Amino acid sequence: MIRSYEIPVVFRVMPDEETQTAIDQVTTWIENSTEGVDEPGSVTRIDRTRFGRRRLAYEIDGQRDGNYIFFYANMKSEHVPDFETNMRLYDGVLRYLVIREDEVAFVEEETSIVEEITATEEPVEEVTEEAEETAESDE
Repeated sequence: MIRSYEIPVVFRVMPDEETQTAIDQVTTWIENSTEGVDEPGSVTRIDRTRFGRRRLAYEIDGQRDGNYIFFYANMKSEHVPDFETNMRLYDGVLRYLVIREDEVAFVEEETSIVEEITATEEPVEEVTEEAEETAESDE
């Protein structure tokens, strides 16, 4: 079954030609599914501008900066483990994450529901000493 994925990738800081080669390599892994699969994967969008080059929170393999690039792709769920293996072994990739887009939508929906509930809740009454004394005298 083909699913939609969001794949943020942190690449090493490299010259533009090498970065483009790395992007092409990741795209090839997405589009060339496992041998014998009828429906190959497809990259629907590549976003280079969302974060761009940023300083990392901590040093990874001697790198203090990284290029953040987001891939939006459709591929078979059976292909994801092979894709992740390729990403782990590729030297140009510092970090990556494969997220199913329906999970992203679910988290956003759940957050909006929680916000609606908290917005409609009535304020909690503060218990004062007078209210406590009245409650004790009623008993």
